[in-house]
Amino acid sequence: MASPDQDLAPVLDKDGVRLTVDDALATVTLTNPAKRNVQSPALWRALAEAGRLLPGSVRVVVLRGEGKSFSAGLDRQMFTPEGIPGEPTFTELARRDDAGLDAAIAGYQDAFTWWRRNDIVSVAAVQGHAIGAGFQLALACDLRVVADDVQFAMRETSLGIVPDLTGTHPLVGLVGYARALEICVTGRFVQAEEAVASGLANLAVPAGELDGAVRDLAGALLAAPRDAVVETKALLRGAVGRTYEEQRAAERAAQARRLRDLAGVGE
Repeated sequence: MASPDQDLAPVLDKDGVRLTVDDALATVTLTNPAKRNVQSPALWRALAEAGRLLPGSVRVVVLRGEGKSFSAGLDRQMFTPEGIPGEPTFTELARRDDAGLDAAIAGYQDAFTWWRRNDIVSVAAVQGHAIGAGFQLALACDLRVVADDVQFAMRETSLGIVPDLTGTHPLVGLVGYARALEICVTGRFVQAEEAVASGLANLAVPAGELDGAVRDLAGALLAAPRDAVVETKALLRGAVGRTYEEQRAAERAAQARRLRDLAGVGE
């Protein structure tokens, strides 16, 4: 893929992650195409840092990967006895007490949580492989636009582990329990047509049109008034955990805030 942010000075550029900001639009790019943007704890720390560095002006964040693959998942070196230099091996993690192991995994998850903040809308532009941690990173975003060569797969179960990078909740929400279970346990590929039909992707386009389609979507998202978008996202995100009557009440409260704000009337 071409790099639409290549002419902007990066706010962050380290450990396979580049963050650029163009007023209300931020772009987070995975920058290790030679290794299909494999993921490591260092990359997760950089992704979490990118979230912390977002200026308050940013309304839309685009996540993309350089090269032919969005992200092929975990760096397989993590599965070797030696692991990745400077990082704990899986064996070392397993020997920690419950609190220590939980804290380590929670730290890794921080790279995947900020994309759903109510003050931004995040869009993943996904081409080629999005495997395991790559699939979960795409799922961390609010919206997904995919190239027609996309191949999603959740391979953790076949490796004897479970998806633990926040992907299970959005996956079940998008495709339902039964299909999510089948996708995770079989580890099979989900390609573009099924991704759109099942709700995993909002739109599929030819690979050469992916950047343009994402730019168009970002422009449409930015055209709506910011405060209304923030309130609407909060309403929709909370809907699953509310009853119908609770959601009605939440709608009334949100609308009251918007009307008072538009009228310049204090609560």
